Amino acid sequence: MKKMMSMVMAATALSLAATGCAQAQKQTSGGSSELPKVYFIKEINSENLVKVYEALGRKAEGRVAVKLSTGEPGGHNFLQPALIAPLVKRVNGTIVECNTAYGGGRANTEAHLKAAADHGFTAVAKVDIMDADGEVSLPVKGGKHLKEDFVGKNYLNYDFTVVLSHFKGHAMGGFGGAIKNISIGIASSGGKAWIHSAGKSKDAGKVWGNLPPQDDFLESMTEAAKAIIDHCGDKILYINVANNLSVDCDCDSSPEDPRMGDIGILASLDPVALDRACTDLVRASKDHGKIHLIERIDSRHGMHTLDYAEQLGMGSQQYELVELK
Repeated sequence: MKKMMSMVMAATALSLAATGCAQAQKQTSGGSSELPKVYFIKEINSENLVKVYEALGRKAEGRVAVKLSTGEPGGHNFLQPALIAPLVKRVNGTIVECNTAYGGGRANTEAHLKAAADHGFTAVAKVDIMDADGEVSLPVKGGKHLKEDFVGKNYLNYDFTVVLSHFKGHAMGGFGGAIKNISIGIASSGGKAWIHSAGKSKDAGKVWGNLPPQDDFLESMTEAAKAIIDHCGDKILYINVANNLSVDCDCDSSPEDPRMGDIGILASLDPVALDRACTDLVRASKDHGKIHLIERIDSRHGMHTLDYAEQLGMGSQQYELVELK
């Protein structure tokens, strides 16, 4: 071990290899790894959330947007305000969201702000529903489904984005992590419909009964995320908290209870590496309850999101996992 950092235990690496997911790489003695680093800390608390942010070595400056899910009313698995408050305050951030496209308790700005207040987020920082006053278009470069991504108009007001994601399952995407959070999460209400329809319609009323093939949806979600990455350049970083590992998303008003234990906090400057590390650690877990989350990911072809993201040049599924103590 060097200083406060060490590689994840050899047993975990062997377990990853046994599942065909040996993405964690060890740095050879005297050599240097060019793989993206994913920082990992097991104990989930507010102090460690700040610690993984600092480990990234990229300071959030200027007008900072902290993108997280405020959670659908009725749900309870979203990242708790007490956990995220010190980090949000550390970066002097504004919590940002956009309205939903599926109805529910966050479909309009007034209801969404009420949900954010009821869940304790407005007590932490200002909450900006970014599409309250409309949307803007960002170009999608190299996409085969989307040529533009529609995001909340207010997103252009920010200089830096901290992507603070609750890693868990998802009914449509298989899992939700950093990529989903910057694609569907930053998309306006109409932009969400645009992604879910693979670029066919921004009218939510025309989307849900006429969904595209699954891979087209996953690829569209990935393309929308690429628009955000291209827009931000190096003014973005990614943190995933892998706790309350339900098969359902925080957008679900009645999510299934988690069947497996928490994993920890992970952070990276590469969203593909980060999401891949989270799925690898789920698969490598000794917790038998993992079978439910793995089934959700695989039954939705969720890993295709990362394959396509890598193909688009958004990041790498090979990474160096660095455990913080």
